[in-house]
Amino acid sequence: MSGGLYSMEARSFDTTLDLKMVKPYGDTMNDGKTQISFTLPVPAGEEGVEAAKQLLKKMGFENPQVSYYKELTDGFTFFNCYGSCTHTVDYSTIYVPKVESTTWSMEDTDKYIKENIGKKLTILGASTGTDAHTVGIDAVMNMKGYAGHYGLERYEMFEALNIGSQVPNEEFVAKAIEIGADVLLVSQTVTQKDVHIKNLIELVEILEAEGIRDKVILICGGARITHELAKELGYDAGFGTGTYADDVASYVAQEMEKRLRESK
Repeated sequence: MSGGLYSMEARSFDTTLDLKMVKPYGDTMNDGKTQISFTLPVPAGEEGVEAAKQLLKKMGFENPQVSYYKELTDGFTFFNCYGSCTHTVDYSTIYVPKVESTTWSMEDTDKYIKENIGKKLTILGASTGTDAHTVGIDAVMNMKGYAGHYGLERYEMFEALNIGSQVPNEEFVAKAIEIGADVLLVSQTVTQKDVHIKNLIELVEILEAEGIRDKVILICGGARITHELAKELGYDAGFGTGTYADDVASYVAQEMEKRLRESK
């Protein structure tokens, strides 16, 4: 029996499930069973274990247990813990802003652009600022793509240029102007101390100063990026974990067609 089918049957027969008071599920509905791990700046030992348990209680866990701990280096210990969560959330009230587009295959996206836009779209991508990681931008841009999802370079109706990592925002914008980019893709992977937010804001400010912000589709992506955050920072769309090149390509095609239609 598949996991999805089992889940549906369990929910249909379990009368204790209340979507207004959802909590973690372990062995039985509403038991709150949770696994959590963290590192504390304390030596390994009984005092460290007790510190971890007290911290779990303050976080709202009942019957906290430390199942494993190991000193990583002098004065720093990793803990793997279990406990029963006492908090709940009202799932029925949750709303998450999402990119409003339908994901198509590469062939369908190319066909849509041919029939509704009539020309290739130029896309410029990079990991900007101090970000040295290209995993995200490569997965979306490079021809081979990722996990069976071909990158934008393989699309017939895209001229895709990936200029790599640690690209200063000023150079990124200058390149966009040089090639007449229709779409800008920015990947942010290294995000300590919210440096990704500062960098993303700076890019928008430069585009506005150059007078081209409204002339391009501006997209950002990365593990800590959500569509809601992207919109707040002045971007047209944000793509986070679990999205692929075909999600981005489909959105670009539909958004570009919408803009052309509204401009007539």
